[in-house]
Amino acid sequence: MRILAIDTSTEQLSLALWQDGATLDHACPAGQQHSSLTVPLIQQLLAEAGCSPQQLDAIAYPVGPGSFTGLRIGCGVAQGLGYALDKPLIGLSTLAALAASVDANQVLACLDARMNQLYAGRYRRTATGWENVLPDGLYNPEQLPLPEEDGWHGVGNGFAAQPGLQARAPQLQVVDTQRLPHARELAQLAATAFQRGEAVPASEAGLVYLRDKVALTTREREKA
Repeated sequence: MRILAIDTSTEQLSLALWQDGATLDHACPAGQQHSSLTVPLIQQLLAEAGCSPQQLDAIAYPVGPGSFTGLRIGCGVAQGLGYALDKPLIGLSTLAALAASVDANQVLACLDARMNQLYAGRYRRTATGWENVLPDGLYNPEQLPLPEEDGWHGVGNGFAAQPGLQARAPQLQVVDTQRLPHARELAQLAATAFQRGEAVPASEAGLVYLRDKVALTTREREKA
């Protein structure tokens, strides 16, 4: 099984190819250049892996939260590949990918949402994967529900943007303020999702806009 994962949700561009349990990945600072860098980097990654686009089984991409423009680019590239190759897509949470990058069983993932707000979600590792125990949401820092028990790991640039958050949460044993979502974990989560039958046709792929509380597929956007 081969799954290509594309993450354009932040200023970092990352790609990963999951092949039967092994992952090859690349990342680079993209700034505002995701649209010009993503396809050439995909071509480079597939060539390095000796994998043709037709050999892919699915394409994974982040549904959000993250940069609105970046998410649209990632979804658009994934849909373009899905249509061209007749391959299904797997949309996943960037916060889930961020949580999965941490060697811990309980993770509070936070991303800077600008406008003095945070995107956050809480995840707990289980025998079958990750459980989202606090649904991804947009929060004012002082209103973010924090875990009550000890043993949690905080991760994401939201902690750097809102340093007072860490002071409110002594139950966070470790806080990594620099880590960003990466396609490597997106690909790993996508492999599990694909095996559960959660891939969808390109026409049904969409994004989740937490700021506006809107989740639309391409078909729904066309009807709007």
